[in-house]
Amino acid sequence: MPTTAPTVPADHTVGGHHTHGWRIVAALAITSTIGYGTLYYAYAVLLGPMAASLGASTTAVTGALTASVLAGALMAIPVGRWLDRHGGQVLMTTGSITATALLVAWSQVQSIGQLYAVMIGIGITGAMVLYEPAFAVIVSWFTPDRRPTALLAVTVVAGFASTIFMPLTGYLVAHIGWRGALLTLAAIHGTVTVPLHALAIRKPPHIAAPIPAARPDHLTRRAAARAAMHDLRFWILAAALIAHGAATSTIGVHLVGYLTSRGHPATFAATTAGLLGVLSVTGRLVLTGARRRLPVTHIVAAVFAVQAAAVLAMPLVAGTRAGAVIAVTGFGLGFGIASLATPALLADRYGTTAYATIAGRLAAPVTTAKAAAPLLAATLLPHGGYHLLLAAVTTACLLAAVGMRVVGEGRIDSGEHRNQPT
Repeated sequence: MPTTAPTVPADHTVGGHHTHGWRIVAALAITSTIGYGTLYYAYAVLLGPMAASLGASTTAVTGALTASVLAGALMAIPVGRWLDRHGGQVLMTTGSITATALLVAWSQVQSIGQLYAVMIGIGITGAMVLYEPAFAVIVSWFTPDRRPTALLAVTVVAGFASTIFMPLTGYLVAHIGWRGALLTLAAIHGTVTVPLHALAIRKPPHIAAPIPAARPDHLTRRAAARAAMHDLRFWILAAALIAHGAATSTIGVHLVGYLTSRGHPATFAATTAGLLGVLSVTGRLVLTGARRRLPVTHIVAAVFAVQAAAVLAMPLVAGTRAGAVIAVTGFGLGFGIASLATPALLADRYGTTAYATIAGRLAAPVTTAKAAAPLLAATLLPHGGYHLLLAAVTTACLLAAVGMRVVGEGRIDSGEHRNQPT
Protein backbone atom coordinates (compact mmCIF):
# COMPACT_ATOMS: atom_id res chain seq x y z
CA MET A 1 0.00 0.00 0.00
CA PRO A 2 1.39 3.46 -0.84
CA THR A 3 2.34 5.75 2.01
CA THR A 4 0.97 9.27 2.06
CA ALA A 5 3.28 10.79 4.66
CA PRO A 6 5.96 8.41 5.93
CA THR A 7 7.55 9.24 9.22
CA VAL A 8 10.31 7.09 10.68
CA PRO A 9 12.74 7.62 13.51
CA ALA A 10 15.90 9.25 12.20
CA ASP A 11 18.35 7.95 14.78
CA HIS A 12 19.67 4.39 14.94
CA THR A 13 18.86 4.24 18.66
CA VAL A 14 15.14 4.49 17.97
CA GLY A 15 12.74 2.00 16.47
CA GLY A 16 13.80 -1.19 18.15
CA HIS A 17 17.50 -0.75 18.93
CA HIS A 18 16.90 1.63 21.82
CA THR A 19 16.22 -0.51 24.87
CA HIS A 20 13.67 1.89 26.29
CA GLY A 21 11.36 1.21 23.36
CA TRP A 22 11.11 -2.39 24.50
CA ARG A 23 10.60 -1.31 28.11
CA ILE A 24 7.59 0.64 26.87
CA VAL A 25 6.30 -2.45 25.08
CA ALA A 26 6.65 -4.52 28.26
CA ALA A 27 4.91 -1.84 30.31
CA LEU A 28 2.03 -1.48 27.85
CA ALA A 29 1.60 -5.26 27.61
CA ILE A 30 1.09 -5.37 31.38
CA THR A 31 -1.12 -2.28 31.64
CA SER A 32 -3.31 -3.32 28.69
CA THR A 33 -3.85 -6.75 30.24
CA ILE A 34 -4.84 -5.27 33.59
CA GLY A 35 -6.88 -2.51 31.95
CA TYR A 36 -8.99 -4.85 29.85
CA GLY A 37 -9.28 -7.34 32.69
CA THR A 38 -10.53 -4.87 35.28
CA LEU A 39 -12.40 -2.31 33.17
CA TYR A 40 -14.10 -4.66 30.71
CA TYR A 41 -13.90 -8.43 31.19
CA ALA A 42 -14.70 -8.40 34.90
CA TYR A 43 -18.11 -6.94 34.08
CA ALA A 44 -19.48 -10.25 32.77
CA VAL A 45 -18.71 -11.91 36.10
CA LEU A 46 -20.06 -9.02 38.17
CA LEU A 47 -23.25 -8.60 36.14
CA GLY A 48 -25.42 -11.12 37.99
CA PRO A 49 -24.41 -10.15 41.55
CA MET A 50 -24.78 -6.45 40.72
CA ALA A 51 -28.25 -6.92 39.26
CA ALA A 52 -29.38 -8.81 42.36
CA SER A 53 -27.84 -6.29 44.75
CA LEU A 54 -29.20 -3.22 42.95
CA GLY A 55 -32.63 -4.74 42.32
CA ALA A 56 -32.28 -4.12 38.59
CA SER A 57 -32.86 -6.33 35.57
CA THR A 58 -29.97 -8.00 33.80
CA THR A 59 -30.85 -6.01 30.67
CA ALA A 60 -30.60 -2.71 32.53
CA VAL A 61 -27.24 -3.62 34.03
CA THR A 62 -25.95 -4.83 30.67
CA GLY A 63 -26.95 -1.48 29.19
CA ALA A 64 -24.44 0.22 31.48
CA LEU A 65 -21.61 -1.65 29.75
CA THR A 66 -22.97 -0.60 26.36
CA ALA A 67 -23.04 3.01 27.56
CA SER A 68 -19.43 2.61 28.68
CA VAL A 69 -18.28 1.35 25.28
CA LEU A 70 -20.14 4.15 23.47
CA ALA A 71 -18.54 6.76 25.73
CA GLY A 72 -15.15 5.34 24.82
CA ALA A 73 -16.02 5.57 21.14
CA LEU A 74 -16.88 9.26 21.48
CA MET A 75 -13.56 9.92 23.21
CA ALA A 76 -11.48 8.23 20.51
CA ILE A 77 -11.19 11.32 18.31
CA PRO A 78 -10.12 13.90 20.95
CA VAL A 79 -7.79 11.34 22.54
CA GLY A 80 -6.15 10.76 19.16
CA ARG A 81 -5.54 14.47 18.67
CA TRP A 82 -4.02 14.76 22.15
CA LEU A 83 -1.69 11.81 21.53
CA ASP A 84 -0.35 13.30 18.31
CA ARG A 85 0.32 16.65 19.99
CA HIS A 86 1.51 15.65 23.46
CA GLY A 87 2.34 11.95 23.52
CA GLY A 88 0.94 9.32 25.87
CA GLN A 89 2.59 9.83 29.26
CA VAL A 90 0.32 12.45 30.84
CA LEU A 91 -2.83 11.13 29.16
CA MET A 92 -2.30 7.49 30.12
CA THR A 93 -1.15 8.29 33.65
CA THR A 94 -4.17 10.54 34.24
CA GLY A 95 -6.43 7.90 32.72
CA SER A 96 -5.08 5.13 34.94
CA ILE A 97 -5.44 7.26 38.09
CA THR A 98 -9.00 8.20 37.17
CA ALA A 99 -9.90 4.63 36.23
CA THR A 100 -8.65 3.41 39.61
CA ALA A 101 -10.82 5.98 41.39
CA LEU A 102 -13.82 4.96 39.28
CA LEU A 103 -13.31 1.29 40.16
CA VAL A 104 -13.54 2.30 43.81
CA ALA A 105 -16.64 4.38 43.07
CA TRP A 106 -18.13 1.43 41.18
CA SER A 107 -17.85 -0.70 44.32
CA GLN A 108 -20.04 1.81 46.18
CA VAL A 109 -22.92 2.34 43.73
CA GLN A 110 -26.40 2.00 45.22
CA SER A 111 -28.61 2.57 42.18
CA ILE A 112 -28.73 1.80 38.47
CA GLY A 113 -28.31 5.52 37.71
CA GLN A 114 -25.07 5.64 39.68
CA LEU A 115 -23.87 2.52 37.87
CA TYR A 116 -24.46 4.15 34.47
CA ALA A 117 -22.61 7.31 35.55
CA VAL A 118 -19.59 5.33 36.76
CA MET A 119 -19.51 3.10 33.68
CA ILE A 120 -19.64 6.09 31.33
CA GLY A 121 -16.62 7.46 33.20
CA ILE A 122 -14.85 4.11 32.87
CA GLY A 123 -15.54 4.13 29.13
CA ILE A 124 -13.94 7.55 28.85
CA THR A 125 -10.86 6.51 30.83
CA GLY A 126 -10.65 3.28 28.84
CA ALA A 127 -10.13 5.33 25.69
CA MET A 128 -7.16 6.91 27.49
CA VAL A 129 -5.39 3.72 28.61
CA LEU A 130 -6.28 0.71 26.42
CA TYR A 131 -5.22 -0.42 22.95
CA GLU A 132 -5.63 2.79 20.92
CA PRO A 133 -3.27 4.99 22.96
CA ALA A 134 -0.90 2.06 23.51
CA PHE A 135 -0.67 1.47 19.77
CA ALA A 136 -0.10 5.17 19.12
CA VAL A 137 2.84 5.20 21.54
CA ILE A 138 4.36 2.09 19.94
CA VAL A 139 3.89 3.40 16.39
CA SER A 140 5.79 6.56 17.32
CA TRP A 141 8.72 4.57 18.73
CA PHE A 142 9.29 1.80 16.21
CA THR A 143 10.31 1.63 12.58
CA PRO A 144 8.15 -0.43 10.19
CA ASP A 145 10.45 -3.46 10.36
CA ARG A 146 10.17 -3.78 14.15
CA ARG A 147 6.71 -2.34 14.68
CA PRO A 148 4.82 -5.62 13.99
CA THR A 149 6.82 -7.45 16.66
CA ALA A 150 6.20 -4.68 19.20
CA LEU A 151 2.46 -4.57 18.49
CA LEU A 152 2.25 -8.37 18.56
CA ALA A 153 3.92 -8.51 21.97
CA VAL A 154 1.30 -6.21 23.49
CA THR A 155 -1.70 -7.90 21.88
CA VAL A 156 -0.53 -11.44 22.66
CA VAL A 157 -0.10 -10.69 26.35
CA ALA A 158 -3.31 -8.65 26.59
CA GLY A 159 -5.14 -11.39 24.71
CA PHE A 160 -5.07 -13.38 27.95
CA ALA A 161 -6.81 -10.64 29.95
CA SER A 162 -10.10 -12.53 30.01
CA THR A 163 -8.35 -15.80 30.83
CA ILE A 164 -6.71 -14.20 33.86
CA PHE A 165 -9.28 -11.76 35.17
CA MET A 166 -12.59 -13.54 34.67
CA PRO A 167 -11.62 -16.48 36.92
CA LEU A 168 -9.90 -14.10 39.35
CA THR A 169 -13.00 -11.93 39.56
CA GLY A 170 -15.18 -15.00 40.06
CA TYR A 171 -12.97 -16.16 42.91
CA LEU A 172 -13.07 -12.74 44.56
CA VAL A 173 -16.86 -12.47 44.22
CA ALA A 174 -17.30 -15.89 45.80
CA HIS A 175 -15.15 -15.00 48.82
CA ILE A 176 -15.60 -11.26 49.44
CA GLY A 177 -18.62 -10.26 47.33
CA TRP A 178 -18.80 -8.09 44.23
CA ARG A 179 -18.05 -4.86 46.07
CA GLY A 180 -14.97 -6.31 47.72
CA ALA A 181 -13.90 -7.79 44.40
CA LEU A 182 -14.00 -4.34 42.79
CA LEU A 183 -11.93 -2.82 45.59
CA THR A 184 -9.33 -5.55 45.08
CA LEU A 185 -9.31 -4.98 41.31
CA ALA A 186 -8.94 -1.23 41.92
CA ALA A 187 -5.91 -1.90 44.12
CA ILE A 188 -4.32 -4.08 41.42
CA HIS A 189 -5.09 -1.52 38.71
CA GLY A 190 -3.77 1.44 40.64
CA THR A 191 -0.59 -0.07 42.05
CA VAL A 192 0.54 -1.45 38.69
CA THR A 193 -0.75 0.75 35.86
CA VAL A 194 -0.20 4.21 37.38
CA PRO A 195 3.56 3.89 37.99
CA LEU A 196 4.14 2.04 34.71
CA HIS A 197 2.40 4.74 32.68
CA ALA A 198 4.09 7.54 34.62
CA LEU A 199 7.62 6.14 34.50
CA ALA A 200 7.82 4.15 31.27
CA ILE A 201 5.89 6.18 28.70
CA ARG A 202 7.78 8.99 27.03
CA LYS A 203 8.28 10.48 23.59
CA PRO A 204 10.97 8.95 21.34
CA PRO A 205 14.23 10.92 21.52
CA HIS A 206 14.63 11.60 17.78
CA ILE A 207 11.97 11.69 15.07
CA ALA A 208 12.61 12.76 11.53
CA ALA A 209 10.52 15.52 10.05
CA PRO A 210 7.79 13.90 7.96
CA ILE A 211 8.06 16.46 5.16
CA PRO A 212 10.86 18.78 4.07
CA ALA A 213 9.02 22.08 4.48
CA ALA A 214 9.44 23.97 7.74
CA ARG A 215 5.84 24.02 8.85
CA PRO A 216 4.40 24.12 12.35
CA ASP A 217 3.73 20.62 13.70
CA HIS A 218 0.00 21.17 14.08
CA LEU A 219 -0.29 22.15 10.39
CA THR A 220 1.66 19.07 9.35
CA ARG A 221 -0.62 16.82 11.41
CA ARG A 222 -3.72 18.55 10.10
CA ALA A 223 -2.60 18.11 6.50
CA ALA A 224 -1.79 14.41 7.03
CA ALA A 225 -5.16 13.78 8.68
CA ARG A 226 -6.98 15.66 5.93
CA ALA A 227 -5.21 13.58 3.28
CA ALA A 228 -6.44 10.39 4.96
CA MET A 229 -9.99 11.69 5.17
CA HIS A 230 -9.91 12.37 1.40
CA ASP A 231 -8.68 8.86 0.65
CA LEU A 232 -11.59 6.67 -0.47
CA ARG A 233 -9.73 3.58 0.65
CA PHE A 234 -9.75 4.88 4.23
CA TRP A 235 -13.55 4.80 4.18
CA ILE A 236 -13.61 1.36 2.58
CA LEU A 237 -11.28 0.16 5.33
CA ALA A 238 -13.59 1.76 7.90
CA ALA A 239 -16.62 0.02 6.40
CA ALA A 240 -14.82 -3.33 6.42
CA LEU A 241 -13.77 -2.95 10.07
CA ILE A 242 -17.25 -1.75 11.09
CA ALA A 243 -18.81 -4.85 9.51
CA HIS A 244 -16.25 -7.14 11.09
CA GLY A 245 -16.47 -5.47 14.49
CA ALA A 246 -20.25 -5.86 14.47
CA ALA A 247 -19.89 -9.55 13.55
CA THR A 248 -17.32 -10.40 16.23
CA SER A 249 -19.13 -8.56 19.03
CA THR A 250 -22.42 -10.23 18.09
CA ILE A 251 -20.88 -13.71 18.21
CA GLY A 252 -19.02 -12.86 21.41
CA VAL A 253 -22.26 -11.96 23.19
CA HIS A 254 -24.66 -14.51 21.68
CA LEU A 255 -22.48 -17.59 21.13
CA VAL A 256 -23.25 -19.18 24.50
CA GLY A 257 -26.98 -18.71 23.96
CA TYR A 258 -26.77 -20.23 20.49
CA LEU A 259 -24.85 -23.30 21.65
CA THR A 260 -27.26 -23.93 24.51
CA SER A 261 -30.15 -23.59 22.06
CA ARG A 262 -28.58 -26.47 20.14
CA GLY A 263 -28.86 -28.65 23.23
CA HIS A 264 -25.36 -28.28 24.66
CA PRO A 265 -24.92 -27.90 28.47
CA ALA A 266 -24.22 -24.38 29.68
CA THR A 267 -20.79 -25.37 30.98
CA PHE A 268 -19.75 -26.75 27.58
CA ALA A 269 -21.15 -23.69 25.81
CA ALA A 270 -19.24 -21.31 28.10
CA THR A 271 -16.00 -23.29 27.81
CA THR A 272 -16.25 -23.42 24.03
CA ALA A 273 -16.97 -19.68 23.85
CA GLY A 274 -13.92 -19.15 26.03
CA LEU A 275 -11.79 -20.49 23.19
CA LEU A 276 -12.31 -17.18 21.38
CA GLY A 277 -9.81 -15.41 23.63
CA VAL A 278 -7.07 -17.99 23.13
CA LEU A 279 -7.76 -18.24 19.40
CA SER A 280 -7.51 -14.47 19.03
CA VAL A 281 -3.87 -14.80 20.06
CA THR A 282 -3.38 -17.60 17.53
CA GLY A 283 -4.79 -15.44 14.74
CA ARG A 284 -2.42 -12.62 15.62
CA LEU A 285 0.55 -14.99 15.50
CA VAL A 286 -0.58 -16.25 12.10
CA LEU A 287 -0.85 -12.68 10.79
CA THR A 288 2.61 -11.72 12.02
CA GLY A 289 4.21 -14.81 10.48
CA ALA A 290 2.35 -14.68 7.17
CA ARG A 291 2.85 -10.95 6.55
CA ARG A 292 6.49 -11.65 5.67
CA ARG A 293 5.25 -13.32 2.49
CA LEU A 294 1.84 -11.79 1.80
CA PRO A 295 0.24 -8.33 2.05
CA VAL A 296 -1.58 -7.72 5.34
CA THR A 297 -4.84 -6.98 3.53
CA HIS A 298 -4.77 -10.34 1.72
CA ILE A 299 -4.16 -12.25 4.95
CA VAL A 300 -6.89 -10.42 6.84
CA ALA A 301 -9.36 -10.84 3.96
CA ALA A 302 -8.69 -14.59 3.90
CA VAL A 303 -9.23 -14.86 7.66
CA PHE A 304 -12.48 -12.89 7.43
CA ALA A 305 -13.63 -15.30 4.70
CA VAL A 306 -12.79 -18.28 6.93
CA GLN A 307 -14.91 -16.70 9.67
CA ALA A 308 -17.82 -16.33 7.26
CA ALA A 309 -17.52 -20.00 6.29
CA ALA A 310 -17.37 -21.06 9.95
CA VAL A 311 -20.54 -19.17 10.86
CA LEU A 312 -22.30 -20.39 7.72
CA ALA A 313 -21.49 -23.95 8.75
CA MET A 314 -22.72 -23.60 12.33
CA PRO A 315 -26.34 -24.65 11.66
CA LEU A 316 -25.00 -27.82 10.01
CA VAL A 317 -22.22 -28.86 12.39
CA ALA A 318 -22.78 -27.17 15.78
CA GLY A 319 -25.27 -29.79 16.92
CA THR A 320 -22.36 -32.01 17.96
CA ARG A 321 -19.61 -31.06 20.39
CA ALA A 322 -16.85 -31.69 17.88
CA GLY A 323 -18.67 -29.68 15.22
CA ALA A 324 -19.26 -26.79 17.62
CA VAL A 325 -15.59 -26.67 18.58
CA ILE A 326 -14.50 -26.75 14.92
CA ALA A 327 -16.89 -23.94 13.96
CA VAL A 328 -15.85 -21.78 16.91
CA THR A 329 -12.19 -22.43 16.11
CA GLY A 330 -12.69 -21.23 12.54
CA PHE A 331 -14.35 -18.06 13.73
CA GLY A 332 -11.96 -17.50 16.62
CA LEU A 333 -8.90 -17.26 14.37
CA GLY A 334 -10.09 -13.83 13.28
CA PHE A 335 -11.48 -12.71 16.63
CA GLY A 336 -8.58 -10.38 17.44
CA ILE A 337 -6.80 -10.01 14.12
CA ALA A 338 -8.25 -6.59 13.29
CA SER A 339 -6.76 -4.99 16.40
CA LEU A 340 -3.27 -5.98 15.23
CA ALA A 341 -3.77 -5.35 11.52
CA THR A 342 -5.28 -1.87 11.85
CA PRO A 343 -2.18 -0.08 13.25
CA ALA A 344 -0.02 -1.68 10.56
CA LEU A 345 -2.38 -0.64 7.76
CA LEU A 346 -2.76 2.93 8.99
CA ALA A 347 0.93 3.50 9.68
CA ASP A 348 2.02 1.94 6.38
CA ARG A 349 -0.43 3.99 4.32
CA TYR A 350 -0.57 7.32 6.15
CA GLY A 351 2.68 7.47 8.10
CA THR A 352 3.02 8.34 11.78
CA THR A 353 2.70 12.13 11.60
CA ALA A 354 -1.00 12.07 12.51
CA TYR A 355 -1.36 8.37 13.29
CA ALA A 356 -3.32 8.77 16.54
CA THR A 357 -5.70 11.33 15.03
CA ILE A 358 -6.45 9.09 12.05
CA ALA A 359 -6.73 5.99 14.23
CA GLY A 360 -9.14 7.80 16.55
CA ARG A 361 -11.39 8.78 13.65
CA LEU A 362 -11.44 5.14 12.58
CA ALA A 363 -11.93 3.73 16.08
CA ALA A 364 -14.99 5.88 16.85
CA PRO A 365 -17.42 4.28 14.33
CA VAL A 366 -15.89 0.80 14.70
CA THR A 367 -16.29 0.85 18.49
CA THR A 368 -19.83 2.20 18.16
CA ALA A 369 -20.70 -0.69 15.86
CA LYS A 370 -19.25 -3.18 18.33
CA ALA A 371 -21.40 -1.72 21.10
CA ALA A 372 -24.63 -1.50 19.12
CA ALA A 373 -24.52 -4.76 17.15
CA PRO A 374 -25.27 -7.19 20.02
CA LEU A 375 -28.29 -5.11 21.04
CA LEU A 376 -29.55 -5.05 17.46
CA ALA A 377 -29.00 -8.80 17.26
CA ALA A 378 -31.05 -9.27 20.42
CA THR A 379 -33.97 -7.52 18.73
CA LEU A 380 -33.66 -9.85 15.72
CA LEU A 381 -33.79 -13.05 17.76
CA PRO A 382 -37.53 -13.00 18.59
CA HIS A 383 -38.37 -12.50 14.91
CA GLY A 384 -35.91 -14.62 12.96
CA GLY A 385 -34.17 -16.73 15.58
CA TYR A 386 -30.53 -17.66 15.46
CA HIS A 387 -30.69 -18.52 11.75
CA LEU A 388 -31.27 -14.87 10.87
CA LEU A 389 -28.58 -13.76 13.30
CA LEU A 390 -26.01 -16.17 11.85
CA ALA A 391 -26.94 -15.11 8.31
CA ALA A 392 -26.33 -11.47 9.24
CA VAL A 393 -22.95 -12.30 10.80
CA THR A 394 -21.94 -14.34 7.74
CA THR A 395 -22.86 -11.46 5.42
CA ALA A 396 -20.93 -8.96 7.55
CA CYS A 397 -17.78 -11.13 7.48
CA LEU A 398 -18.02 -11.55 3.72
CA LEU A 399 -18.45 -7.80 3.20
CA ALA A 400 -15.46 -7.18 5.45
CA ALA A 401 -13.36 -9.66 3.44
CA VAL A 402 -14.31 -8.00 0.14
CA GLY A 403 -13.63 -4.53 1.53
CA MET A 404 -10.20 -5.58 2.78
CA ARG A 405 -9.28 -7.00 -0.62
CA VAL A 406 -10.40 -3.79 -2.34
CA VAL A 407 -8.19 -1.78 0.00
CA GLY A 408 -5.28 -4.07 -0.76
CA GLU A 409 -5.73 -4.09 -4.53
CA GLY A 410 -5.22 -0.33 -4.74
CA ARG A 411 -7.45 0.07 -7.78
CA ILE A 412 -9.34 3.08 -6.50
CA ASP A 413 -8.39 6.60 -7.49
CA SER A 414 -8.61 8.07 -4.04
CA GLY A 415 -6.93 11.34 -4.86
CA GLU A 416 -4.14 10.52 -2.46
CA HIS A 417 -1.49 12.28 -4.53
CA ARG A 418 -3.65 15.36 -4.91
CA ASN A 419 -4.16 15.48 -1.15
CA GLN A 420 -0.64 14.91 0.07
CA PRO A 421 0.64 17.47 2.58
CA THR A 422 2.94 20.01 1.00
